[in-house]
Amino acid sequence: MPLELVTLPALSDNYTFLLHDSDSGDTVCIDVPEAEPVLAELSKRDWTLTEIWLTHHHHDHTGGVDDLLEKYDAKVTGAKADIHRLPTLNREVSDGESFEFGGETVDVLDVSGHTVGHIAFVLPSSGYAFTGDSLMALGCGRLFEGTPEQMWESLQKLADHDPDTLVCSGHEYTQANARFAITIDPDNDDLKARIERIDNAREKNEPTVPSTLADELATNPFLRAESSAVQSHLDMIGADPVDVFAEIRARKDSF
Repeated sequence: MPLELVTLPALSDNYTFLLHDSDSGDTVCIDVPEAEPVLAELSKRDWTLTEIWLTHHHHDHTGGVDDLLEKYDAKVTGAKADIHRLPTLNREVSDGESFEFGGETVDVLDVSGHTVGHIAFVLPSSGYAFTGDSLMALGCGRLFEGTPEQMWESLQKLADHDPDTLVCSGHEYTQANARFAITIDPDNDDLKARIERIDNAREKNEPTVPSTLADELATNPFLRAESSAVQSHLDMIGADPVDVFAEIRARKDSF
């Protein structure tokens, strides 16, 4: 059985995630924008927090760590490359390493681009990918520190997983991302159908995260830099996918 996943809104547009192993009782929180929703959910479910995993150093992903540690003696995991600007870590991990949680393997991927030292946690058995601000629903993180080459490589690492993988990303940006995506891929029927589903969900104040990797592969313009339809629309037929990606990212930055 897959580990139990709970998606919690935090701050104004962030998400934090709880992953629970019913056999051991262990619970991990992935990224902690703020402690309050996590503490409330743990209390409601009578779960004990045993671990915290951090994808990157930005405060809207780490700001609640200290408050959680005041109540729970949780092991904190983050990138060794980012140790100088993360909360104090009990476990430092690097690209290509893995560890276990709930009897499952957790793979660590360096997905630098949004920041340098950004990591993702992938659980192939349960089909979860915690991507922070790398691959996002219909988008990817702005390149604050990395290069287009780095982000494209990072996205390809994630795209190589099972299409049924749930992409657990860090923000409710999907509707805004959709408005941009259709300007890059205007003839994509899968994208048009997804936009309708997104709009319906947001009208009901329902989350659009997590999404499936299959949906991202079919509709996310940042994964579709090799698509002939996207390249044609951008007048970049035959261009290096990194250059196409960079053009898409530049357009999004000024959208």
